[in-house]
Amino acid sequence: MHGNSRYHPPLSRFFETTPMTNNDILRSLRYLLDSSEPKMLEVIGLTGQTLARDQLATYLKKDDEEGFAECPAAVLSAYLDGLIIERRGPSDRQPAPEPMSHNLVLKKLRVAFELREDDVIEILKQANFRVSKPELTALFRKPDHKNYRPCGDQFLRNFLKGLTLRLRG
Repeated sequence: MHGNSRYHPPLSRFFETTPMTNNDILRSLRYLLDSSEPKMLEVIGLTGQTLARDQLATYLKKDDEEGFAECPAAVLSAYLDGLIIERRGPSDRQPAPEPMSHNLVLKKLRVAFELREDDVIEILKQANFRVSKPELTALFRKPDHKNYRPCGDQFLRNFLKGLTLRLRG
């Protein structure tokens, strides 16, 4: 290592060109939680929203499968909010509406799984993705904050991969 023991991630992580869609996130969460379609519909129902099973099935199909449909942000948001309710109970507080982003997905998963910063760093480490505390806190800031940073596709992919490793072994 030429005397420098500092971790250097593989360059391939910086050149990922496939954007992570709402469908990808929904499929990843289904796998992570080993959820059936009825269970996913039940989780969405905790928010007061309803979704037909056949519609959910179109969102869970691979992009090149017949019958595939793009998952709307509202469906992904309802599923994430339902996870929070299922795992933590209902809240009297209503969060301010925010446009769906990878940062918001990360925030909602952090709340649902009751993760501290150190937990998130450890989860990412399990996926061989190193991040510092300042880099991490920048992802949880409000978008108009000067130190805000958007959460990239690779970051979210690795977080979901690490969380899957943590929960499913």
